Amino acid sequence: MSGRKQFPSMTALQVLLAVGERGSTSAAAEPLALSQSAVSKQLIGLEELIGGPAFQRTPNGMVPTELGAIYIEHARTAIKAMEDAALKVARLKPGPRVLRLQVPPIFGDRWLLPRFVQFTEAHPEIEVQFTTFVSKTQTETPDGSVRFLVAPAPDEEGTYLFGNDIRLVSAASYWEKLGDPATIEAVARGVMLEHPQTPFHWPFFMQANGLLGLEVRHTMRFGYYTMVIRAALAGQGMALIPHGLIVDELAAGRLVNPGGLGFRSDHGYWFTKPGNIPTSQSMRLFEQWLHEEARSTKD
Repeated sequence: MSGRKQFPSMTALQVLLAVGERGSTSAAAEPLALSQSAVSKQLIGLEELIGGPAFQRTPNGMVPTELGAIYIEHARTAIKAMEDAALKVARLKPGPRVLRLQVPPIFGDRWLLPRFVQFTEAHPEIEVQFTTFVSKTQTETPDGSVRFLVAPAPDEEGTYLFGNDIRLVSAASYWEKLGDPATIEAVARGVMLEHPQTPFHWPFFMQANGLLGLEVRHTMRFGYYTMVIRAALAGQGMALIPHGLIVDELAAGRLVNPGGLGFRSDHGYWFTKPGNIPTSQSMRLFEQWLHEEARSTKD
């Protein structure tokens, strides 16, 4: 019908929220599982639809305009309503065959999804819905979550998967440039690649190895842990990475762990679920498969 008011798509609204929360299109891309180009196109289309810029570009990132702030406020309500509706409808399906799982992007990309085809081939009757982007106002609880923790909360059931075994790694070309170091004192001459929101920092490495006070020459920080791994693969520096996330790269020699340097972290990947929700048959099958796969990922 001509003259009908057009409204932003759900994808465009998710992009709006993600850019507003993270301050750039590149930072918003990963949690949405979109490319930066796709995020930019969605944002441009939304701004054309609403009749003005949603963000002001500043040296400190993208800041919502007055127009953008209004749409962000109401986008949260709209996305929450649709997320809750989708989850409630899923629960109406006959039999407990739908699983809603919340998974960190780095875990899904580097460990879970390359293996997941085995589960879907064995259990095609189970529909698994993954989410990494959850709005702050979402009220529905996922059936299960993979989280990076020291231990689950008291009201949760949790099983440790892997992640305590932390390796200091980089590309072979980087270690050759540094002189094939085999001691911590030698690697301190290098460049440390870090993500601020993980415990995989040089001071943790020093403390675990009893060398407090030894400083690394230079530190380079990234907003996403995937970028830390990519930078290590490109030989831009060294990084502390859970062994389970880089098994294939170590086996193929794309990453090298000189002298077995690393440490045992208190943190690890856990599979958790609410303690007050009965376990469905679908969940039992998924947990059995997940734990078998995790046991094959040796710490």
